[in-house]
Amino acid sequence: MHSVITNVSELVESTTNQDLKKIVQKILNKERISFDDGVLLFEHGSLGYVGALANWVREQKHGNKTYFNRNFHIEPTNVCVFSCKFCSYSRLYAHKEEGWELSIDDMLNIVKKYDDQPVTEVHIVGGVHPKMNLQFFVELFKAIKAHRPDLHIKAFTPVELDYIFKKANVSIEEGIKILHEAGHDSLPGGGAEIFHPEIREKICADKVNAEGWLSIHKAAHKLGMHSNATILYGHVEAYKHRIDHMERLRQLQDETGGFNTFIPLKFRNQDNDMSNVKEVSIIEDLKMYAVSRLYMDNFPHIKAYWPMLGRKNAQLTLNFGVDDLDGTIDDTTKIYSMAGSEEQNPAMSTDELVALIKQVNRQPVERDTLYNVIKDYSNFELEEVEVN
Repeated sequence: MHSVITNVSELVESTTNQDLKKIVQKILNKERISFDDGVLLFEHGSLGYVGALANWVREQKHGNKTYFNRNFHIEPTNVCVFSCKFCSYSRLYAHKEEGWELSIDDMLNIVKKYDDQPVTEVHIVGGVHPKMNLQFFVELFKAIKAHRPDLHIKAFTPVELDYIFKKANVSIEEGIKILHEAGHDSLPGGGAEIFHPEIREKICADKVNAEGWLSIHKAAHKLGMHSNATILYGHVEAYKHRIDHMERLRQLQDETGGFNTFIPLKFRNQDNDMSNVKEVSIIEDLKMYAVSRLYMDNFPHIKAYWPMLGRKNAQLTLNFGVDDLDGTIDDTTKIYSMAGSEEQNPAMSTDELVALIKQVNRQPVERDTLYNVIKDYSNFELEEVEVN
């Protein structure tokens, strides 16, 4: 780690941009960087520059540890009352015959498929279906917990929750409490997209706004539930919109401390209403992760969602501030494969994930949803596993 610190210190001497030099000094002194600093890093920081800084911060927080978990996804439906322009996944309720709708028994049968496997988390998100109401999901959670009490239920974006609570005529606080008491353990970070109204109006005008998204996570945190947060980048936003988004999250984290992980999600343009928008390069992806690590100083973890990036690109992110690669996933998630991601049937065995992490000289650590360590694979000898 000493050599990394030396390299980062050398950045002060290697740049003629005085504002960038000041940012390096702030990072080394573990001081918070400002909104303008964040924009400056995007606009004028080279990939090597922001990457070295982000890697230093990552190693200060986590050393070489790279986390993953054993999880699987359930997507109750892709039928949705909303029409986000970037979405390749959902089918409008008016055309619901093109989509799928799972019953409680269907979803419980998916859970039962993993009865003999040491998975620790089920991740439940999908479209917003008017028939899948609060009582429906209370019954689902109770059924899952009755069958497998130790399985952590990470479920629902604020887009889903906002609709469910309004339909049930309950407040955010009441709705979160009802679901939590039924077995709802934590929230994933989806539905955030870009908070700034200028962009939100263009890409997802009809769903919950930034204030609503943040209020739902705040209510969950007050109940002791943890959550994640995402950003959807690389479409029609500017750098200032990305930093505005991260600033709002950073402020809420200062208040509640309830976020575990920040997850940058790349816009993919296949089969949606924004297919005319060109996708950004891997260089822009890596810069997004690096700046996220530098700006989100009060978020413990930065995650790269490997099914979205592909395995090789996910490996690269581990040198640009990322310390988490999500999990084994299984092949149950369609949200990104339907949008043109590299992984069309996303699933990795634990051995494959461990090998992927070890190939770039990082330390694989299996965690649960709340980052309690389940197993350290540092000294685990694997047979030769090819990571495609």
